Amino acid sequence: MAPKHGLGRGLDALIKDGTPSAPPPAPPAESAIVRVPLSAIRKSPWQPRRAFEDEPMSELAQSIKERGVLQPLLVRAVGAEYELIAGERRWRAAAQAGLSEVPVLVMQADDAGALQLALIENLQRQDLNVIEEAEGYQLLAERFHLTQEEIAARVGKGRASVANALRLLALPQEVKQLVVSRELSPGHAKAIAGLPSAADQVLYARRAVAENLSVRQLEKLVEKARKSPRKPRAARSDLPPSHLAYLSDKLHAHFGTSVRISPCRTYANGAKGRGRIEIEFYSNEDLDRILALLGIAAD
Repeated sequence: MAPKHGLGRGLDALIKDGTPSAPPPAPPAESAIVRVPLSAIRKSPWQPRRAFEDEPMSELAQSIKERGVLQPLLVRAVGAEYELIAGERRWRAAAQAGLSEVPVLVMQADDAGALQLALIENLQRQDLNVIEEAEGYQLLAERFHLTQEEIAARVGKGRASVANALRLLALPQEVKQLVVSRELSPGHAKAIAGLPSAADQVLYARRAVAENLSVRQLEKLVEKARKSPRKPRAARSDLPPSHLAYLSDKLHAHFGTSVRISPCRTYANGAKGRGRIEIEFYSNEDLDRILALLGIAAD
């Protein structure tokens, strides 16, 4: 079973409210690749990836130890440091491999530009989990007012893929965590999203993990659950039938038309269900007559 990872602090926490006042390091010419100390680079606050699995990271660190960082990190100058736009896995693996400096490509970008570059560059990769993808799509939509079609075009995905990913953000936190930890696949999550209640979604997610259900098996269970009629909740009427009939007759005599009373109900857990009175009328004149009996003047 894959290790569990946190989902992060949420989208709002990804946006910073200011930049350091210290003068930035002098950037090299546009598109120039330079080597900078690893300690001078800080992670991007807009990185959509939250989960960095241990085994792939160790493999990348070993490769870097043997061959170095073959693809420069994409950074921008912020204050006295460099901020990652793309390449956090390489940055982490380089530190794990014991490197003191790495090659970087320094770009000129403000906060908005860096956010968009970081999201798009990372969303074009194949190894983000679907929740991280969805959070990135949502951030692009909210910050840059992009439609699903525009997001799909920028990241090179189909519009349906973007839409399906965004639907998963409405799942309960526990279910999303199971997707992040890869105990559930995107296919499992999509099937679970078809259930109407959060309680059912959590229940079927736990069952899928416990029973190691395939996506197809889970889809069949979800379809069956959606078609099964729900049992009515046990409840008792707050009015005895004899008194209900008596009141109906009195109201019928008073209004001169059919009156139906649905009494309040008390459920087994003590909760109350609402009651209702329906008075029939057959014309505007009949309505005016009933309103007059209720003491309401029709303007």
